[in-house]
Amino acid sequence: MSVQPMAAPEGWTPNQDVFARTLMALAEQDDRITVVTSDSRGSGKLVPYGHAYPKQIVEVGIAEQNLVGVAAGLASCGRKVFAVSPACFLTARSLEQIKNDVAYSDNPVTLVGISAGVSYGPLGSTHHSLHDLAALRAIHNLTIVVPADNAETAAAVQAAAGCGYPVYLRFGKKPMPASLTGSPITGFAFGKGRIIREGYDGSIIANGETVLPALQAAEALAAEGISLTVVSLHTVKPLDTELIDRLSSHGRPMLTVEEHSVHGGIGEAVAGWLMQHRRHLPFRIMGLPDEYTVTGSQSEIFGHYGISREGISGAFRELLT
Repeated sequence: MSVQPMAAPEGWTPNQDVFARTLMALAEQDDRITVVTSDSRGSGKLVPYGHAYPKQIVEVGIAEQNLVGVAAGLASCGRKVFAVSPACFLTARSLEQIKNDVAYSDNPVTLVGISAGVSYGPLGSTHHSLHDLAALRAIHNLTIVVPADNAETAAAVQAAAGCGYPVYLRFGKKPMPASLTGSPITGFAFGKGRIIREGYDGSIIANGETVLPALQAAEALAAEGISLTVVSLHTVKPLDTELIDRLSSHGRPMLTVEEHSVHGGIGEAVAGWLMQHRRHLPFRIMGLPDEYTVTGSQSEIFGHYGISREGISGAFRELLT
């Protein structure tokens, strides 16, 4: 693989850094905000939070099942709890606790999966979270959110702190722009996708850190006279079916892109809705295929699987033929 990581433009910040800063600001105003971590305050950028609010953070060590159980107990006593752990371990080792202690018991815990997708890069498949959306989509009473940029991240953390129901937030390590639209975010709500770019020849639906290459691909195709709508479908569940209905109503091509297995993520969620509502249109899911996943940096893995400006542009051209 020859794709090399590029230096982030000045002012770009990883979403999990924005998460930590937003949580600090919320904790300053509300002493019910409580963080529970599994030896992850460093990777979660929560060391300053721990210093500032030592009575509002609990460290359980490398014990993800305990993490979720403790978080559920604190939430049941009125705390606004954020349970923070690497996404790969949070959603596999403690899946039973997420299901029973949080979702089925209706405890308003915000589960925060950090270093998600292939953020851990060379650490390999054991540290990739390519399963988390699929596993959690099958659990009732759990909202699943994957913000694309810093603006969505801050809005999602604020919404989670005030919503009063179980939420899973998923963040990666790559520096991202303050806003992919270039404007402050307005009207953010769980369950409502965000239009990043408007077009009329088709649509690209993505979430998390794949929205940026999707937007870059749309900009490249615009130079060829192909006008595309780009959507940040930040909420995986509940799905914004009104938006999918509108985008698919004219039968124009649709491409989904995600940092997840092609099985069980937003692609299959959208495809399921399209099939059940008899929408016939050129459609493709881009993600990581069902094979032994290559090892490398996130940029190298994205490049290998075509999750790039060039790869996404090429995939959409194929849908037009």
